[in-house]
Amino acid sequence: MSEALKPNTARAGGIMMASLFLSRVLGILRDMIMAWSFGQGPETDAYVLAFQIPDLLFFLIAGGALSSAFIPVFSEYLHTNREDEAWHVFSVVATVMSVLVTAFIVFAWIFAEPLTHVIAPMKGDELRPLIVHISRIVLPAQFAFFIGGLMFGTLYARQSFAAPGLGPNLYNLGIIFGALVLSHFVQPGIVGMGWGALVGAIVGNLVVPFWVMRKMNSRFRVSFDLQHPGVRKVFKLMAPVVFGLSLTGVYSMITRAVATNYAVGVNTGLEFANKLMAAPVGIFGQSLAIAAFPALAQFYAQKRMDLYRDQLLKTLRTVLYLSIPVGALMFALSDEIVIAIFEYGKFRQADVVVVAASLRWYTLGVAAWCVHPVLMRAFFAQHRSVAPVVLGTIATGLYFGLALLMRDSPLGYRSLPFAGSVSAIVLVIAMLLMTVKSSDGFDIPSLLKALGQVCFASAVAGAVVYAAASLTPTGTGVGRNLWAIGKVVVLGLSGAWIYGGITYWMKMPETQYLDRALSKFPGRRGS
Repeated sequence: MSEALKPNTARAGGIMMASLFLSRVLGILRDMIMAWSFGQGPETDAYVLAFQIPDLLFFLIAGGALSSAFIPVFSEYLHTNREDEAWHVFSVVATVMSVLVTAFIVFAWIFAEPLTHVIAPMKGDELRPLIVHISRIVLPAQFAFFIGGLMFGTLYARQSFAAPGLGPNLYNLGIIFGALVLSHFVQPGIVGMGWGALVGAIVGNLVVPFWVMRKMNSRFRVSFDLQHPGVRKVFKLMAPVVFGLSLTGVYSMITRAVATNYAVGVNTGLEFANKLMAAPVGIFGQSLAIAAFPALAQFYAQKRMDLYRDQLLKTLRTVLYLSIPVGALMFALSDEIVIAIFEYGKFRQADVVVVAASLRWYTLGVAAWCVHPVLMRAFFAQHRSVAPVVLGTIATGLYFGLALLMRDSPLGYRSLPFAGSVSAIVLVIAMLLMTVKSSDGFDIPSLLKALGQVCFASAVAGAVVYAAASLTPTGTGVGRNLWAIGKVVVLGLSGAWIYGGITYWMKMPETQYLDRALSKFPGRRGS
């Protein structure tokens, strides 16, 4: 294959990593503002639970699989000189999903109140009206996520990654605007965050991609041609997800529902901890998976399985190299991270304990959550959706069973992130074994060697940082925040330096990322 025909996955990965890094920073800033403005109590629990109904809608009609099922089919037509048919498939899928999503939104809006008894069974009746109110505000955002995801899919297939990267950033900015501005015009103030979420979703996921697609001469025409083979293929790939449950799809929903069994504020604390854990998942896992997906789909469509295997191995090694040390350092500095980010305004020291304890258990699964989106797209690139959904359903059952079994254990609410991490690790191992089986010739020894090297280096770096954090002061008042910020920065960078040094010593090829980063400083050149 000529170089001109190869997708530039390094460039795409850089763009997506940068945009998702910004998204995670804005997401943390969003949660900081929420904690500072509203603390961690009944109203914040209601806000968190209000997203259960929209999430239920999203997963019920396979929202997470829409773009993943669409991209391989669209890419197959686009990269085999059948562009007109590619746009016809897009038109039909967009038309059908618009009607279907609108119908589900109307249904969920009407029956929002009885649905709260399903998604928040242990919450008192006094919170239900607020949950219903915010749910109805954010429900229309699901239309933007569905159709916007489809438009983003066409941009990914054409190697355009900048505009899709704006979506989550504008969404977070909308919520921040809601917390800082709109909250002063509504009662209670936290409802403003719901309106901000709706505005951010529409602008980031509908307005921006529509504008970019028009500039790129995209084509759309209302059509219900369900007999077209490409359309049937998209819905065939999506169908298993409608009837199955993937761990990532319902993970947060199960967590929020079971967490209603615990004290007031636990729902919010688990949500904050989960968002912190999700930061490296988005930056390293989702960004590299999104960047590699069009390439994997193209290589499979062109029957270049050698390039497919090489791309998948390189992506998996990179994700492990970047995610495992981050998880180790987050575990070692969990208290300091939470204090530095959240302990302001109405957020109390007792709230820190809940978030930090949850974060420690969440970090055990960081690497698995980062690898999962890569393996999912490896399956979807081969037009295989049944196998990962079956495995995801089994893992979901494992998580739900562990969550219920350990609900009254000494771990208490911490059993939820622990069960989630265990389930994610089991799921990824099963998916990897199945991927190796379907990709004859996959270099599994290389991947296992990289995993061992990364785990060793991460354990050493994490242990040193944990010991240093335990031996240094914590401070009081404002000094407590300043000490926490200083420890996160200084000890975090020290841990990264230790990790990088060990991996250099082991001559891991992934150290090229460190060379590129260091080359940005004066007097240094990348290798």
